[in-house]
Amino acid sequence: MDSVKSDQTHAQREETCNLIKDMVRDFASAQIAPNIRTWDEQQHFPREIFSQLGELGLMGMLVPEEYGGSGLGYKEYVTAIIELSKADPSVGLSMAAHNSLCTNHICMFGNAAQKQQYLPKLATGAFVGAWGLTEPNTGSDAGNMRTTAVRNGDGWIINGSKNFITNGKTGDVAVLITRTGEPGDKHGATAFIIDQGTKGFTAGRKEDKLGMRASETVELLFEDCHIPDSQRLGEIGDGFIQSLKVLDGGRISIAALSVGTALGAYEAALAYSKERKQFGKAISEFQAIAFKLADMYTDIQASTLLTFHAAALKDAGEKVTLPSAAAKYHASETAVRVANEAVQIFGGYGFVKDYPAEKFYRDSKLCTIGEGTSEIQKMVISKEILKD
Repeated sequence: MDSVKSDQTHAQREETCNLIKDMVRDFASAQIAPNIRTWDEQQHFPREIFSQLGELGLMGMLVPEEYGGSGLGYKEYVTAIIELSKADPSVGLSMAAHNSLCTNHICMFGNAAQKQQYLPKLATGAFVGAWGLTEPNTGSDAGNMRTTAVRNGDGWIINGSKNFITNGKTGDVAVLITRTGEPGDKHGATAFIIDQGTKGFTAGRKEDKLGMRASETVELLFEDCHIPDSQRLGEIGDGFIQSLKVLDGGRISIAALSVGTALGAYEAALAYSKERKQFGKAISEFQAIAFKLADMYTDIQASTLLTFHAAALKDAGEKVTLPSAAAKYHASETAVRVANEAVQIFGGYGFVKDYPAEKFYRDSKLCTIGEGTSEIQKMVISKEILKD
């Protein structure tokens, strides 16, 4: 990957990852942990946290330094998401969507003027970014999207809606995928950059969610929204192809989110099992609990290796469709299993909000849905391994 300095040794990158891990852990402990329950109950999107993450260089991790980014690679990026998600998966999710989807789409396919206009603000946290692909009636079936962009003089008129858009209401800018050709045509979609406040573009209702409640999820509405052609990202008809490439990297970030969520649940359960006494000894001394912890640990280790393997291939410029799908599938399903077992280890206390297990349990499920369901990941994996 161009943004990863070629002269960095393995030891130097490991040291960088360790520094990032310590920095994020300290930040999460001071700025996130005290507010987790309030943000969750109120569905509050903590915009100020993302400005602070920008100051730490975490909002433009994959952006080249010339545009104000950190110029790092996926290994460092994955490290940050995991550590952030251990504290609060909601914050990890919004940070990942900003970096991997909106910012990275512009970074990968924007022209020089677009990069200069948007990347410095996105990379520093001055802007928060959103990415719009999913629609109410076309979730996994993105090829049949109904949001259209029609040529109008030197610009485009956009009509339609998107839903389940992370950072969609508070976000300052969104990358939008629209249909400019026939439904189902892989060359029938085009991407655009749209600023908040553009006439005809509004954010609709905020979803009242089971989990990830501090991560803002809304619908985007477009009614005769006129934008100039200068806001088009790449060539006409390349939007869907661009999206697949963006999602290859995005799935690595959701795998990292899943690993962090699982680790948060596991570490909470491990600590509790050593403190909780029953029949005169810690419950961790009972084989039934010890074996649960062993399975949780092993599954997390496997997911972590898959995730960092995909990240390493991405940094090397290799195709990551298969490894990113495998990492996302395994890690997201692991997050659900581990969070479920964490609730079981906590027992009755796992079912109340005074303890962390129930939130990790609620948050984990989205990992198996967002950026391609587990079923879609299995379709991608099987298609790739069955190629001639």
